[in-house]
Amino acid sequence: MIAFLSDIHSNMEALGVCLAEVERLRADRIVCLGDVIGYGPQPREALRTIMQRAEFSLLGNHEHGAMFYASDFNPRARAAIDWTRDQLSRRDCPREENMKFWNYLDGMKKEHREARMLFVHASPRDPVREYLVPRDALDRQKMDECFAKMGDAALCFVGHSHVPGVYLQSGKFLMPPEIGMEWRVSERAIINIGSVGQPRDGDPRASFVSYDGSGTDGTVRFHRVPYDVEATMQKIRAVPELPDYLADRLQQGR
Repeated sequence: MIAFLSDIHSNMEALGVCLAEVERLRADRIVCLGDVIGYGPQPREALRTIMQRAEFSLLGNHEHGAMFYASDFNPRARAAIDWTRDQLSRRDCPREENMKFWNYLDGMKKEHREARMLFVHASPRDPVREYLVPRDALDRQKMDECFAKMGDAALCFVGHSHVPGVYLQSGKFLMPPEIGMEWRVSERAIINIGSVGQPRDGDPRASFVSYDGSGTDGTVRFHRVPYDVEATMQKIRAVPELPDYLADRLQQGR
């Protein structure tokens, strides 16, 4: 079993409960689809934990923004990434650890392929920055191009939009509650695993996915785990550089 985590966004309360649930499920592997950092109050702790626990993490747009540029971010996201960048280079922390963080970010791949599966942060067409949201299921050109970019992969696991669900090649979008929180592989699909640290589907609980099977046969299960949202909100508000909006949205799951 593979446990897929994504979009942790420096939220240790959410990451902690998700990892505990992954242990309970006895997953064989943990794979992170990116955006370990950004938005939240504990980037060092989140990055350190993923470095220790995940098999690997892919490159998310927030990692890319921290290393290169964040000019395309909205002002609140950009303020958070500027603060995060400073946190990962803190002079009151061991220089060796700072270097390990930056080397880890620099080593993140944009995509990973195995057993007729593709893993990316955003979309098959643009692995780092393109959003896939439920209404895109009706955009045949966009979806056809995304499925074409999957090559011979039958499944693609993504994050980035923070909205979990299954995009079928036949044109449907399956919401997890509508399918009993699991989907048996029946055709080519793109699976959005949702967000650990900043869900945006109206449900504030942390989201991740587990997968049992190969690229052409198996079961995708969606997991929602409650966490101490208020604790994370208080930590965000305690950092002057982080906009209060980033705390408020956690309570709303938006």
